[in-house]
Amino acid sequence: MAIFLGYFILFYYLWYRIEENVKGTKSFPSSFLSMQANEIIDLVNPILEQLLKEEPNYFCVQIKVKPTNNIKIFLDGDQGLPIEKCTFINRKLYRIMEEAAWFPEGDFSLEVSSPGIDEPLLLNRQYVKNIGRKVEVTFLDESIKEGILKTVTEKDILIEWTEGKGKKAAVQELLIPFEQIKTTIVQIQF
Repeated sequence: MAIFLGYFILFYYLWYRIEENVKGTKSFPSSFLSMQANEIIDLVNPILEQLLKEEPNYFCVQIKVKPTNNIKIFLDGDQGLPIEKCTFINRKLYRIMEEAAWFPEGDFSLEVSSPGIDEPLLLNRQYVKNIGRKVEVTFLDESIKEGILKTVTEKDILIEWTEGKGKKAAVQELLIPFEQIKTTIVQIQF
């Protein structure tokens, strides 16, 4: 029922917007021909949120829009993100966007995927998911520190690493406020 209500509100909003732009003409509203990336994100985000409400283990990390109306949605999950889930969400979202006719003649593409292993962590929920993994933190001054992500709060992270070898090995910890972090990338270990 909530999804139906969300779709109804979205379609009503789109209908109202089209009516305001058309003003009695039969042509396609020009505002859709030159929709800005932020406008597209504002239209896609509520629908995506509705779809993800049914799947609380998954969350949106980022939405990017290229000038060619290529919409890339990066999702993640608390226990990972199976490709089948990306495909499912892609198909549902694509069908909704196509029915809403946001783009003339379906002139858009949609990609739903995980951010990828080389992408920095952007959300606190991503940090929490990666507790216990090795990360590379780049600070605002471009200095870099690697360590195991031990804890995450709303304000900072704690990483741990070992300095020295053998009997002289010592575990070091560093509390890093988010405001000092430029990027944090999970390091894959083989």
